[in-house]
Amino acid sequence: MAAKKVIAICQSGGEFVTNKDGSLSYNGGDAYAIDIDQETKLSDFKSEVAEMFNCSIDNMIIKYFLPGNKKTLITISKDKDLQRMINFLGDVSTVDLFIISEDVPARNISNMPGSRSSRTTVSEAVVPVVTPVDVPIDVIQPLDLVEADVDGDVDTAIETAIDCIASDTNDDKHRKAAQQWENTITGVDQRFNSFSEFREALHKYSIAHGFAYRYKKNDSHRVTVKCKSQGCPWRIYASRLSTTQLICIKKMNTNHTCEGAAVKAGYRATRGWVGSIIKEKLKVSPNYKPKDIADDIKREYGIQLNYSQAWRAKEIAREQLQGSYKEAYSQLPFFCDKIRETNPGSVAIFTTKEDSTFHRLFVSFHASIIGFKQGCRSLLFLDSTPLNSKYKGEFLAATAADGNDGIFPLAFAVVDAESEDNWHWFLQQLKTAVSTSEQITFVADFRDGLKKSLSEIFEKCHHSYCLRHLAEKLNKDLKGQFSHEARRFMINDFYTAAYASKLENFERSIENIKGISPEAYNWVIQSEPVHWANAFFGGARYNHLTSSFGQQFYSWVSEAHELPITQMIDVLRGKMMETMYTRRVDSNQWTTKLTPSKEEMLQKETSVARSLQVFGSEGASFEVRGESAAAEVVDIENWDCTCRGWQITGLPCCHAIAVLECLGRSPYDYCSRYFTVENYRLTYAESIYPVPNVDRPVQDESALAVTVTPPPTKRPPGRPKTKQADSIDIIKRQLQCGKCKGLGHNRKTCKASLLPS
Repeated sequence: MAAKKVIAICQSGGEFVTNKDGSLSYNGGDAYAIDIDQETKLSDFKSEVAEMFNCSIDNMIIKYFLPGNKKTLITISKDKDLQRMINFLGDVSTVDLFIISEDVPARNISNMPGSRSSRTTVSEAVVPVVTPVDVPIDVIQPLDLVEADVDGDVDTAIETAIDCIASDTNDDKHRKAAQQWENTITGVDQRFNSFSEFREALHKYSIAHGFAYRYKKNDSHRVTVKCKSQGCPWRIYASRLSTTQLICIKKMNTNHTCEGAAVKAGYRATRGWVGSIIKEKLKVSPNYKPKDIADDIKREYGIQLNYSQAWRAKEIAREQLQGSYKEAYSQLPFFCDKIRETNPGSVAIFTTKEDSTFHRLFVSFHASIIGFKQGCRSLLFLDSTPLNSKYKGEFLAATAADGNDGIFPLAFAVVDAESEDNWHWFLQQLKTAVSTSEQITFVADFRDGLKKSLSEIFEKCHHSYCLRHLAEKLNKDLKGQFSHEARRFMINDFYTAAYASKLENFERSIENIKGISPEAYNWVIQSEPVHWANAFFGGARYNHLTSSFGQQFYSWVSEAHELPITQMIDVLRGKMMETMYTRRVDSNQWTTKLTPSKEEMLQKETSVARSLQVFGSEGASFEVRGESAAAEVVDIENWDCTCRGWQITGLPCCHAIAVLECLGRSPYDYCSRYFTVENYRLTYAESIYPVPNVDRPVQDESALAVTVTPPPTKRPPGRPKTKQADSIDIIKRQLQCGKCKGLGHNRKTCKASLLPS
């Protein structure tokens, strides 16, 4: 059979340029063509090349790219490398070879990547993944072709495709990082507590001594391991020590005759191994990013991981540190008992489905319940946020506002999904926890069954539709009908109408909407303004119109959502405990009658009041006029002003303050009690106490009687999708044709020009 022939395009004297995508291109220089085949000797080939380019054979370096890979160069240093290159080419009849002389090194050669990118494919799995960028190019060696899906699991990807091989020069700094493991295996009679401990020590030992190995026997009774190189006598055998649980090395041949023992640094890595490596750093830096993990593993140990592999390794390390996600669900009975025991009066309950899988968990601490009753306005914000934990789920919360407009978490729940049934259950538990007869105002979405559940469970409550959710629905319903500018104007007018305190101002705003679109006007009228417009709303929401008031609390959730469920709840408890203590201490330093934010608001209104004129009227009513504004009527006895600012905010408006100063009365006596420092201190008078043994609970018999398993839904691998931050500017520009002015297409795809005239 005739030997395969290839035309080698030999290039020299140019420079390598790194493109934006990380690929390399070779610019400039001279080029010659030489025929080669599988019988060509490297020495003969070099002689012919040296004669062409007038350079020395001794200082010649020959490199090439793999088919389809322009990011990493492979060096040809022996006959086998030349033959392997021809095999790699397949049906390709030509190959570009780059001739580099150490006498005159190619420009930009120091910037050539000698390592793989993190996204390795099957066809590119032959690239030397461990070679650092700054390694001299004459020591880069090609790898044997290995088929693997490197984007898959770390166990299979690294064990097959990433049998990392490099020379001693390449591996020097990697070996430095592994020197601490040279004696993890000492020889016969060495003992270990378990087979897993022995296997981990073996992993580290192989890295430190630079060889690869494979299991011949690997079960719960014995482990036999041999060197991966064919014919190498290195062996190790370990089994259980009689009458004990210890694992003992019974036999070991420490001699290596393979080339790999002296030259190569091939070794395997599993998810658990990588996880154990990064565990300590993850403990110090909880936000250790997968990209940084991959970079550190590559730099310190020569193994290259892609993002997905690093992410999985981080999950394992986190579980080693924090405990099992699965076991955390089984600890819920104990955990709820401990919350009620350490914080008497608290509510902590959970439910499971018929198959014992987790369904719902509700928590409300006694200090929060008392603080809400004693010091907070009868105003609650209901909202939710998705959990990107291992088993996903949804986080529901009811937050209040303290006297300084700070977030005051009252109750929260973890449920398997956001549904009408789960919201109904959450509100039932909330009603039981709060157990108040006061009329509560809720700011919440109008969907997900909340409207129906609120009216059934809290019969006398006021339901304020969340303005943000309404605006999002309006924008969605208008999309495709109006241009970006038109929708922006309508959304702005919608917000203005919601905040308008007077009926005439509300009507003016919705008339502006009607001028753009009668359909949008009808939408606004049919959306029940009595539930969202200041001009009609009967409850006391103190000018808070969106349910996203508790955003800071949800940011705490986002910081802890990757923890096991019991630890996530305990982190939130710790945050709440710290916040309550800090605010209690801070408030003891306040010397004003009102809280700082309300004091500032009152002072602003007082400065405006000095420019107003007060005219007496019958009884407790007074007329107040400014230079340009219309006259307002103030009723001192009923704490009422026709501007409606007093009623909406709970603080005297500038008109009321003008009247009070004329009467020689203090505006502080006419402020809502919820804004006083005294009332604020009552809000934070109680404390939340620690819940011990969250990490390692001691299960009692009663707790063991209840079985809780994780929900069936798991988070898919990879980077979790995050919820976009709330924003009033929800309008996104829509494509508009410059020819027919239609929406959803441009000039190029416009069909109007295709219609017959």
